[in-house]
Amino acid sequence: MKNRSFTLIAHMAGWLFFFSLVLGFVHKSPEGGTIASNFFSTEFLSFCFIYLFIFYFNTYVLIPRLYLQEKIILYAIAVIALFAVVYYIKPFDNLMNHFQGRVNEMRPPVPPPGPGIRNMPAPRPGRPQQMDIVSIILFITVWSLSTAICIVRQWRLTEQRAAQAEVDKANAELSFLKAQVNPHFLFNTLNNIYSMAVTKNENTAASILKLSNIMRYVTDDVREDFVSLNNEIECMGDFIDLQRLRLGKKMNVDFSVKGDTENKKIAPLILMTFIENVFKYGISNHESSDILIKLVAEEHSITFFCQNKLFEAKRNRERTGTGIPNVRMRLQHLYPGKHFLDISSNNNLFTVQLTLQA
Repeated sequence: MKNRSFTLIAHMAGWLFFFSLVLGFVHKSPEGGTIASNFFSTEFLSFCFIYLFIFYFNTYVLIPRLYLQEKIILYAIAVIALFAVVYYIKPFDNLMNHFQGRVNEMRPPVPPPGPGIRNMPAPRPGRPQQMDIVSIILFITVWSLSTAICIVRQWRLTEQRAAQAEVDKANAELSFLKAQVNPHFLFNTLNNIYSMAVTKNENTAASILKLSNIMRYVTDDVREDFVSLNNEIECMGDFIDLQRLRLGKKMNVDFSVKGDTENKKIAPLILMTFIENVFKYGISNHESSDILIKLVAEEHSITFFCQNKLFEAKRNRERTGTGIPNVRMRLQHLYPGKHFLDISSNNNLFTVQLTLQA
């Protein structure tokens, strides 16, 4: 609405300036009438209408319906026809003749020549018939200006459509990535509970309840690009508890959360992917394993750290999952220039450190 109002005001100001210049040029003598009376004269209003028509007819009819539709020949014929009309009507020449005629009418009559005075030819009213160069120049100027405005407007629309296409593409990619993450996450969790049910573990019922909480979070909350950090932490806690119930004494998990987590947002399942990865590759059936998971919430940042031991049996296993690559892509979309992700495998330890700027 503001853009339309600005455009309307700009057009009105531009035309008022243009027609004022023309009127000031042709209104040379106060004897030809006041500027107000000349402004509402038939000749001046006709002059204004002709160039207004050329400008807006080219802007809203010829260019959108012919030029942009690649009907170049029809567009050229229409422009030539408009040029021929201006050439034939001579709007500026007629305007000048009108004002000169009024000035001539207001002049006192020339007295007859006295004796011995040579007869002089009477002044010829009006201007001699010739090509109206000014009308042609004004036509070219108005037509060029309207064409340039249309081209700039079309270029802006093209840029906006390209930008919107990029946004739609990014949203589609994010939706696709979430569709990959969620089933992958749930599939592994169900496998864990299935193993507990097969072994008749007494904590199976509690595990199902925790899985219910996880599924509610996964299916409802992650539809948004950003969710409450506390919800993500609760989901992480439930998942870690499920793993503790399943693995028992084989695993020692140090999970801690520090800082003020209230009123903070985070992209859903970003951290869960790394935690799932820890329990996939950081445990062994033959050795005990130590897992460290820390989250620190500061005023303008969220820092996540996890570390697990690398076991020889799993070190060389090809990781064909989509979890971490998907997280990298989502971080690029949702935290462009506002995240730091470092993943390393040193000293027989697999370490992930992620910092998100608020």
